[in-house]
This record gives sequence, structure tokens and C-alpha cells, in this order.
Amino acid sequence: MKEVVVCSGKGGTGKTSLTAAFAALARGKVLADCDVDAADLHLVLAPERRRSEPFSGGREAVIDPDRCEGCGSCRDVCEFGAISEEDDGRGGSIFKVDPFACEGCGVCVHFCPSDAIEYPPVIAGEWYVSDTRHGPMVHARLRPGAENSGKLVTLVREEARKLADARDAGLLLVDGPPGIGCPVTAAITGSDLVVAVTEPGVSGLHDLERLLDLAAHFRIPVAVCINKSDINPDFTARIESECARRDLPVVGTIPFDPAFTRAQLRGLSVVEDETSPAAAAVDGIWRETLSIISKL
Repeated sequence: MKEVVVCSGKGGTGKTSLTAAFAALARGKVLADCDVDAADLHLVLAPERRRSEPFSGGREAVIDPDRCEGCGSCRDVCEFGAISEEDDGRGGSIFKVDPFACEGCGVCVHFCPSDAIEYPPVIAGEWYVSDTRHGPMVHARLRPGAENSGKLVTLVREEARKLADARDAGLLLVDGPPGIGCPVTAAITGSDLVVAVTEPGVSGLHDLERLLDLAAHFRIPVAVCINKSDINPDFTARIESECARRDLPVVGTIPFDPAFTRAQLRGLSVVEDETSPAAAAVDGIWRETLSIISKL
């Protein structure tokens, strides 16, 4: 089985739109949306959930007031200022944990002399297995402000791989997170190919270079797609030149085309909606990507 991750060094480059189009062209392959902080592939693919599971991203300290002796050891060892002292109304003190400030490190639990601090797992989101018109999809939702998105990305990929193996799908298509942080590292490590989507401009080239450096660090092959290539031909040429310098293939360019927006308003990918320059370009990019995959 081959695993292709569509990524971008920044948000808003058309990464998810391209993934949705790839899903339509791939016809029945397994999909994974690893942009768990702001998942949006479901907006185009309209998945029907058939399995839902909670995700625990870590633990959180909780002080039991009945066992707390009010010594303040927990407050003294907390490096994040998450524990506050309050008057218990009887001349003593009680201590409480601010769940928004607690980092779940467990130091207070270790040093509490009366074992008054519990350390339960925290439900930080959910992950799902769903059916779409283009094949099964594993996706997730991380709750606002929750941490450990990289851990959730890893879980989504693992479940998607199991599903792809069980179905003998041969190909797993992953919509990766934007940027180059922990979620991106979790999404691309061990994959067979990264399709890097960029736009012609200063920030587009800068963020593409950072993504290419990250992929090179993990020795993952990369192919580059330039979206809205005709809005700045000079920068498109600069990106192509940078890819040539790094000996990386440019699998194609996509012209600026309102057909993308028209399709999304109808809940479709660009290749499903109408004949358009963008749809033709994406079809060619998919064929080039398949050619690269076949040689890996």
C-alpha cells in the first residue's frame, strides 16, 4: 500500500480542495483527514459516520477537597500557576486546579503528601470512521483549546492504514495539516509521498521551502503543485526554479478558477462539477502523481 499526504507550508493554499479532487479521481480509495485542529474535508465529501470514538489527549489534575490537608505543596511545585488557594470558610485553605492552566504534567500528583490529587484522562476530542461517496474516511475533531493534536493525527493515520489494509485498497490519501509543526510531522513521517501545494508569492515560496526542508529531514519524496499559478507568473517561475534546484518534480500548475468555489458551494470537488481549466489541470496533476507513485 502507498500513502500520499497532501500538505502545504501554510493554510489557504487549496490543499483540502486538491485532496477532495484526488479522492474523486482515485475512485474508492481510503481517505484520512489529518487536519484535526480545523478539519474541513468533510465539507466537500459529506461523510456518514458509522463509528465514533473518544480521544484522550492527556491527563488533568483534580484535587479532592475531602482528602486535601491544605499544605500547599501542589501549588509550590506547579510551574504553570495552575493551582490557587482559597479560604475554606473554616479558617483553613482549600486548593483548586484551573483546568485551562493545567498542563497535565503530574508533578503535583507525585508530591502530594496526602494523595489528594486525582489524575484522570481528559477527553480532548473524537475520531470517526465514515463512508463517503468516494470511499471510507477516517477523520477527527479536536476540541477548541485541546492539546496533543499530533497524537490524534497519529491515531487517525493508524486507523486509516488498518482500514486500507483490510480493504486491500492499495492507496491511502491523506489531507495533512498546514504548516510545519508537530501535527505535520505526525502526518508525513513514514509516508511514501508528500504532495506540497503552494501559491506564487513571497509567503508561499517561504513556507514551501520550510515544508521541503522538513520532508528532506525525514527523507520523504516530495512533488510540488502550484495553485493559482497565473496570478503571479514571475513567482511561479521562481518556485519552479527552486524545485529544479532541489531536483523535485512539479506535478502541475492550477490556474486561478472560480470553478473551485462554485463546486464547493454545491458540496462537490472541482473535478465533479463542471468542465473547467482547473478541473483539467487537477486531472493532469493526479496522473503525474500516480506516475510518481508507481515508481516508488
